[in-house]
Amino acid sequence: MNAPLNRTVHLAVYDQMADWEIGHAIAHIRNGHAQRRPGRYDVVTVGLTGAPVTTMGGLSVLPDVALHQLKPSESSMLVLPGADGWDADPESLSPFASAAGIFLDAGVPVAAICGATAGLAREGLLDDRAHTSAAPEYLLATGYAGISHYRSELAVTDGDLITAGPTAPIEFAREIFAALDLYSPRVLDAWYRLFARHDPEAFAVLAEASRP
Repeated sequence: MNAPLNRTVHLAVYDQMADWEIGHAIAHIRNGHAQRRPGRYDVVTVGLTGAPVTTMGGLSVLPDVALHQLKPSESSMLVLPGADGWDADPESLSPFASAAGIFLDAGVPVAAICGATAGLAREGLLDDRAHTSAAPEYLLATGYAGISHYRSELAVTDGDLITAGPTAPIEFAREIFAALDLYSPRVLDAWYRLFARHDPEAFAVLAEASRP
């Protein structure tokens, strides 16, 4: 996967989206700490419309743009969090899965976690790509044909597609950071050791990389 040149990461937002699944990724993209080139990326939220949405945690989010305005040529990545709607009302979120297909066709990365992987499965986007999710049975219930490409891992990157299970927000973030070339390999390793393994020695690496 080549590091994208555009400076915008688009985050899909919809009612009952799982805040914690994208919290690490979005916060660390935005804060600029220890990054190769701080301020390189911005995060823009994308809703089905411009109407506010309410996350699973009860936060109100006003989308920056509506989905019909989204163009792969103006994006570095599309991030799709999980939400109840991916299972309870798949058709309501299918436009985001369709957008993911357009992004992948254009060679722009897509990152999906938890229920969003089911949306991609229904769209046929996992049929020929290595991927993961909550469990193989979960995706099989969508009727998809990609079970031979399922990997029992926390997060999987295959070309421009990143997938992760619902209990792996930190691994999801790590794969996103790698795709965006956000950190040097040493700093990315330290970031993961600090947040996933609580390694105090990793903090010194991040602190050093954050100095002007």
